[in-house]
Amino acid sequence: MVQKILLSRTDAIGDLILTLPMADLIKRCLSESQVIILGRNYTAPIVAAATAPDGFLDWSELEKLSDNEIVTFLQKYGFDAVIHVFPNKRIARLARKAGIPLRIGTSRRIYHHWTCNRKIKLSRRNSELHESQLNIKLLAGLGVSTEVEFLELQNLGRLSAKASLPKNLEELLSGEKPRVVLHPKSKGSAREWDIQNYSLLAEMLSSNGFEVFITGTDSEGQLIQEELGHKIRYAHDMSGTMTLPELITFISRCNALVAASTGPLHIASALGVHAVGIYPPIRPMHPGRWAPTGRNVTVMCSDKTCSACRNQNHCACMQDITPDMVFDAIRAKL
Repeated sequence: MVQKILLSRTDAIGDLILTLPMADLIKRCLSESQVIILGRNYTAPIVAAATAPDGFLDWSELEKLSDNEIVTFLQKYGFDAVIHVFPNKRIARLARKAGIPLRIGTSRRIYHHWTCNRKIKLSRRNSELHESQLNIKLLAGLGVSTEVEFLELQNLGRLSAKASLPKNLEELLSGEKPRVVLHPKSKGSAREWDIQNYSLLAEMLSSNGFEVFITGTDSEGQLIQEELGHKIRYAHDMSGTMTLPELITFISRCNALVAASTGPLHIASALGVHAVGIYPPIRPMHPGRWAPTGRNVTVMCSDKTCSACRNQNHCACMQDITPDMVFDAIRAKL
């Protein structure tokens, strides 16, 4: 009987959030199971806030150990199965060496043919399915149903804020105005909306009775200031002031968040906060593949098929979305 299952997802925050529905479905179908997430240390707060997983293992620390030490560690845990959601050759090899009985991966990775004993035929490149649906296809290796409609994902992979906020942040959230978070940067992981658009949106929101907050890392805050020549006016600049657990709680206390296809956008969606995502129509970056999966989501994307700027950082289709359009989407919800 498969009881202790390791989900290996050692990449970014947004990718991990879109993997969480797998944990919900495993727990639903295998009620006695334990689901442990293997991820990078910066994603640990996401797993701590998630409602379905039972634990987290830090690959950022484990990968520093020798192969034999990692094998011994995995053997002590006594996993019955591992699912390689984000393929990693070393992890796949060591899971096999540790003797984990059921090892599930895609058949497209050559090394899975000797490290996995249950291989799922799965191609992400040209698929019409959402990323979460593609992840769920791997559950066929456990005998779990993998036919999940996109609307059903709204009930899966939810987060619950658990961290408390310091006094200064609590004071910022003490007013009666509706609160909107703008997260302009993505560390290069997504096509970004022009910073001037965020600046104009902040002014529109502020003049219409909204409290506006800018989030991001300290370096992203500095980059915004360099691009604009000043900080975004009409907004509280929170760049570099919060830990990830604090950011999760802070977002949960706001009414909406605007961003490109980034981790904070998926955090907002998983918390039930109105997530306004700005996407390019380029496959596979388009919202059909990477949109947030929550109930309270608005996707902004040019209504056309376009790949003209596939190999450029600037995306004209992203700039087709105007601050007025985003403002109207926020106001319509609130």
